[in-house]
Amino acid sequence: VFLSEMAAGPVQERNQDATVYVGNLDEKVTEALLWELFLQAGPVVNVHIPKDRITNVHQGYGFVEFLAEEDADYAMKIMNMIKLFGKPIRVNKASAHQKNLDVGANLFIGNLDIGRAVQ
Repeated sequence: VFLSEMAAGPVQERNQDATVYVGNLDEKVTEALLWELFLQAGPVVNVHIPKDRITNVHQGYGFVEFLAEEDADYAMKIMNMIKLFGKPIRVNKASAHQKNLDVGANLFIGNLDIGRAVQ
């Protein structure tokens, strides 16, 4: 009963600490396939693969939420770099992935003429 109540909950109630980001997904990968695969690591609560609004094709990544954070940690250890349809998948903590998206990029510009930069 508890598991079904969690699965029916809104997205904003997702447990980020128990959620993994799965990247480098082949276009043939489905939410059902990810559910079955990640069930090997522990009880899965939710699987979501965002799709392009126009083409309705997924963008090569998804999220798998587990019942417990320990299951997410275990999934990262055993599922990272396994091949699905010939492509090695990347499995990381979803919260860490989200932080990387918010940071932006560092830009290095070398060989600047200091004399001209001061003017």
